[in-house]
Amino acid sequence: MADTIPVEVVIGLMQAASAAEDVDVSGLLADVDLPEEDTTRIAYEVRRLRATSDRWRRRGQELAALFSSARELAQLRDVDELLGRLVERAHDLVGTDVTYLSEFDAESRELRVRTTLGTIAPSFLGLRVPPGIGLASQVVEGRRPYWTSKYAAMTQAPHDSAIDAVVAAEGLVSLLGVPLLAGDEVIGVLFAANRVEHAFAPEEISLLSAFADHAAIVLQTARLLARTQDLADEAQRAYAELTRHVEAMERASEVHSDLTSLVLEGGEAPDVATALGRALRCRVTLLEPGQLDGPVAEAVDQSRRSGRCAPAGYGSCAVAVVAGPTLLGALLLEEGEVEFGPVERRTAERAAQITALLNLKEDALVEAEQRVRGDLLADMLADDPDRRHDIAARARARGIRLDEFRSAVVVAVPAELRREAVRALRRTGGLVGEHTDRVVALTADPDPAVASTVIHSTVSRSVRAPILAVGAGFADGDDLRAQVDGASACLRVLPSLGLSDAAVTADEYLPYTALFGPGETRVTAYLQRVIGPVLKWDAEHAGKLLPTLAAYLGNRMSPVATARALHLHKNTVLQRLERASELLGEDWQEPDRLFRITVAVRLAEVTRSP
Repeated sequence: MADTIPVEVVIGLMQAASAAEDVDVSGLLADVDLPEEDTTRIAYEVRRLRATSDRWRRRGQELAALFSSARELAQLRDVDELLGRLVERAHDLVGTDVTYLSEFDAESRELRVRTTLGTIAPSFLGLRVPPGIGLASQVVEGRRPYWTSKYAAMTQAPHDSAIDAVVAAEGLVSLLGVPLLAGDEVIGVLFAANRVEHAFAPEEISLLSAFADHAAIVLQTARLLARTQDLADEAQRAYAELTRHVEAMERASEVHSDLTSLVLEGGEAPDVATALGRALRCRVTLLEPGQLDGPVAEAVDQSRRSGRCAPAGYGSCAVAVVAGPTLLGALLLEEGEVEFGPVERRTAERAAQITALLNLKEDALVEAEQRVRGDLLADMLADDPDRRHDIAARARARGIRLDEFRSAVVVAVPAELRREAVRALRRTGGLVGEHTDRVVALTADPDPAVASTVIHSTVSRSVRAPILAVGAGFADGDDLRAQVDGASACLRVLPSLGLSDAAVTADEYLPYTALFGPGETRVTAYLQRVIGPVLKWDAEHAGKLLPTLAAYLGNRMSPVATARALHLHKNTVLQRLERASELLGEDWQEPDRLFRITVAVRLAEVTRSP
């Protein structure tokens, strides 16, 4: 054996041991006189050193990539973006076909695939793994890496047919899963998978585990930061809401102070709307009952039932002004600078109550005056001459000129709504009162048709119910009582004629008014004289002669048309007409008798109608 080895050969051997590529060691030792077994030993050691150097070099590169990824991930704050970048970096580090991350739900103990890279099956993303099932559950329960080179043949964990189908659709064969740990808490599992059989080396497992440790810390930090930001945002919102509530309470206090002053200083209802609008920095309109229509009317009806503000469309709301069952009007608020919240709505509701009180106060004064005017009208229509004595002088004493009135309108209103109708009519001026269960209004309008239409419209808007109004004109010297009695008689007839909601004049229905006015007992005598036998027959035999005669006369005395109108056979109609001829006489269709019989039949129908 040679005693020494040249320096150049030693340097070459050292370079070969650290070279990235394989170097022929035998060639370097060719000029050195060494036994073959020593040459073999030196070549082996050089290759071993080179393999170690390669491993450390690769480990250094991996660690450099690992720390670079960790620094990049640490700069992300959005959790969803972080999950996507985390899987992307793990995919680059390990180099498998598929990389994905499953998030762990501590409450349900389930794992759900949140982010993937390299997958092709749409069913894979969002896949849920129940507790105790598959490789993923092993990782969670053991809190350490698990892997399998052939998933289909895996026996160390239970399978699930649905999960196996998704894995098969993706073509995954070998899988490696490492836990994402935040202290002792598992927050997820990071998977690397191949579509071929593969035995994962310790270096691969170690690398993915190290990356998962970094990723878990970054992910947990991002979650905590996101939660902290959410809490900060929530605190900011709560502070803003508190500030708004304090401001609203200050505005409400200002309104209450102003409203109290209005009540004590004798303010009026419009002043309430002004004070409310000033405090809430919005437009407030005080509406009379007759001004309500469309969405506003619907909102006021809702507010009237609930006692609360109701939305009226286009950013506005309405609150009814009521006193008991009586609607006095409404406040309409159109949102301005201040958003309407609970405090603003309650303030508006209190303002509506104050408005009602001021209205009642004002109405009490008006009511006292109107009661005197109503008593005056009652005296004008009374049968007692003493009550009508010196009526003109008493009217002048109240500032009322009776010669200005030209129309009387009699209104039929349900008893429970009569007071509200009188209240609505008193706002229009004139002379208003109640007389024999009717509401009577005297107006200056010379046209009774126009007067009845105006009165009908005013009352309808107030009571929101079908009503009948009959107008009658009168002049100086006319008997007002006779005109009112005639209009009242007309009101009794109108329902029999099929009218339930209309404005008419007594002159339009003069024949009926004349017949059913004073002395209407003559009508009964007239009916008995003309068609008494028919009425008696129907009463005794539950017959239908009167309706048949009415239909016959109303259909131009055509039996065919009569049968069609009554839904009867023609022969039935003819038989009834024969019976009528027997009772009335064969000459009942002579012109004079036919006219009187026609009038009698119509009157009988009217008097018998409900």
